[in-house]
Amino acid sequence: MAARLPDGSTVAIATAYGSPKAVTAVTNANPAVATSAAHGLANGALIEVTSGWQRVNDRIVRVANQASGTFELEGINSLATQYYPAGSGVGSVREITTFTQISQILDFTTSGGEQQFATYSFLEEDFERQLPTVTSAQSISIGIADDPSLPGYQALKAAGEARAVRALRLTLPDGSLILYNGTISFNETPTLTKGSVMQVTATVSLQGRPVRYSA
Repeated sequence: MAARLPDGSTVAIATAYGSPKAVTAVTNANPAVATSAAHGLANGALIEVTSGWQRVNDRIVRVANQASGTFELEGINSLATQYYPAGSGVGSVREITTFTQISQILDFTTSGGEQQFATYSFLEEDFERQLPTVTSAQSISIGIADDPSLPGYQALKAAGEARAVRALRLTLPDGSLILYNGTISFNETPTLTKGSVMQVTATVSLQGRPVRYSA
């Protein structure tokens, strides 16, 4: 059992990516191993994955145990072939080469991700049943003290104007990571409340499930 505070955490947005590298095969294994000729990726590199496996597609993953022509997708367990059909995980990856810190964050909140249900009842019954279906769409709201001169502000503004999908890296005080990937929206009109810090808001609409790594 553990409890901890987020104080000291940092958040950064991806601002540069390498060229896509074709992935010609992915194994059904734990962790999954990708085949990509001359990939040039180092252990610890963070990559955006495009895959025929929707449970991996659009997620940010860390590279591990790289070798000539192969590397592991750390933390991705693709043994269940009902979710990861053999031979269907091919696609591409691209390395995130630059992150820009989003400084002066006042709050970082998430919403969505709740389990949804299909409700039904048989004719002879006087009660309803539920079957779990999907989880609702997830998003992150980031409140930032207003300062247009900051690099993080400028990176969010550019991504928001382009409605771009960008990776987000949250580094906790113990060095562990939470990685997100989503479409950026940015409201650069600050709040104006007497006696309170002027604040702008960025929203990240997630395109895939977050991935967590220990330090």
